[in-house]
Order: sequence, then structure tokens, then C-alpha cells
Amino acid sequence: MPEQTPDEAISPAGAGGVMDLALEEGATLEKTPGGPEGTGPAEKPRSLWSDAWRDLRRNPVFLISALIILFLVIISIWPSLIADQDPLNCNLGTAQEGSQPGHPFGFDGQGCDVYTRTVYGARNSVTVGVCATLGVTLLGGFLGGLAGFFGGWWDSVLSRLTDVFFGIPVVLGGLVFLSVVISSTVWPVIGFIVLLGWPQIARIARGSVITAKQNDYVQAARALGASNARMMLRHITPNAIAPVIVVATIALGTYISLEATLSFLGVGLKPPAVSWGIDISAASQYIRNAPHMLLWPAGALAVTVLAFIMLGDAVRDALDPKLR
Repeated sequence: MPEQTPDEAISPAGAGGVMDLALEEGATLEKTPGGPEGTGPAEKPRSLWSDAWRDLRRNPVFLISALIILFLVIISIWPSLIADQDPLNCNLGTAQEGSQPGHPFGFDGQGCDVYTRTVYGARNSVTVGVCATLGVTLLGGFLGGLAGFFGGWWDSVLSRLTDVFFGIPVVLGGLVFLSVVISSTVWPVIGFIVLLGWPQIARIARGSVITAKQNDYVQAARALGASNARMMLRHITPNAIAPVIVVATIALGTYISLEATLSFLGVGLKPPAVSWGIDISAASQYIRNAPHMLLWPAGALAVTVLAFIMLGDAVRDALDPKLR
């Protein structure tokens, strides 16, 4: 009588028994969550944006700058939450006086409360920065995206046009453009910044779109008959917008500083508008006798610009795959 192999001793059916064991083992693996080790369901692949948000939440620079910006936005919308006086209510009898009860920052050259004017000055500065950034991003991103996607004569015309705008000094252009404007609102300043600021975003968007449209998934979509609009909206824009967001975030602080510079020179916002640039300009002639008049609006401006620059740096680090 021939000897039985170990497999035949376990399964009298021979090869059929081995097959049954394999099927039972496969069924057991299917019931085990997450694979053979039972580690739970497989995680969904993370995208660039989810990875960036995870990194930003762990970045103290982002958290500090975001809290400062959130505070600025809140007092820009509701300045009366922390300042219960009128920024235009002035008393010449208290001009240039220092800190007093109820007036922690003292008074300016016209007897206006410096604390109240500093709080209300955030509204115009933040409004100019946010609106100018949105306008620059939309205009520059649209023109640069079209140039990068279609190329040809459109790309050539846009490249020469951006070269012309890059050759215009910003401050000199502001002196010429805004000197003929008599409005004291923020809109002429916003329009000027958008007019001279879009070429930078356009160049960033153009290069990013040129890089994105060469990827395999875009070529596959084109081969499947996708329209130009669908490729731009579904495949190219989501993968090309990250550099634009980074540059726009950093530029926002620059635009706030530019508004203060133009207001300091007398061509930006004009009285009775309340602006940090106007207050710094008015306080510059009293810096020896009453330095507090210059200290507080200049400090608020510096903190605001620094917060937006820090936010832009944190966003850049989170969206840059090379830093992972």
C-alpha cells in the first residue's frame, strides 16, 4: 500500500481538498477588514489640498498669522466692538497729549483719539488689500491662463503687454494716476493696484498652466474629445492654481503697504477718510514732540503686513511638494 503524503493525509480528496482549503482561506481574508493583517479599511489617497491643510494646522506660523488676520477682519467689519468713540470727533484742547484714562494711545495733532483712529484705519487698509488681491488674481489669472493654454499670438501679445506694465514704477504711476482723482474712497486706489498688479499674477498663471497642460491626464482628456473649457476647468485649473494662491497671499500684505505709502504721499485715501497712511503722514511732523502719534498706526501697519507675509510663507511651504 503506497504511503500518503502529508497533504493527502489532511485531505482525502487530494487536489480537490487543497482547492477547498484555498477557497476557505480566501473567504476568511475577505471577511477580515483591511486585508490579511486586519488593519482596518484602506485609506483614501490624500490630495495636495488635504496634505496642505494638514500641514497648515500643525504650523504655528500659520496659526499665529491666521489669528491676527481674523482679528483684523473682525475689527474691520465691526470696529465699534473695541472702539466706542468717533474717529472724527476731535478736540484741539487735547492735541498731542499722551495716554489718559479712556484714551490709551493719546491724541493726535488735531486732538483726535489715536486708539480709535488706529482701530478704524484697519477697515480701509484691509478692504484695499482684499479687494485689490481679488481683482489682481481674477484678471491676471484669467489672462495668464488663456495665454498659457492657447499660446501662439495670444501668448506673444500678453508677454509684450506685461513687459510694458512691468516697466512702470508703481509709486510714480500712483502719483500720476491718482493725483487727478478727487474721490476719498478706496475704489480709485483698488483700481490702480489692479491695473499695475495683474502682470505678476499673469506670468505665474501662464507658467503654471503651461506645465499642467503637458501632463498625461490632460493629453488623455484631449484624446477622449474633451472641450477646451472642460480641460481648463476640470483638469488644468485645479492643478495650476496653487502657485497663484501663494503669490496672491503674499502680495496682499504688499498692497496694504502700497495703499499706506500712497496715502502718506497724499494721493491715496484723502481726509476725511481714516487710514493708517494718512495718520502716519500727519504724525511725521510731530515725531519729536509726540512720538506716540506715529508709533501706533505705524505699528498696526507693520503687524498687518507681517501677518499676511507670514501667512503666504506658510501656504507656500504647505503647497510645495518639494518640501515634503
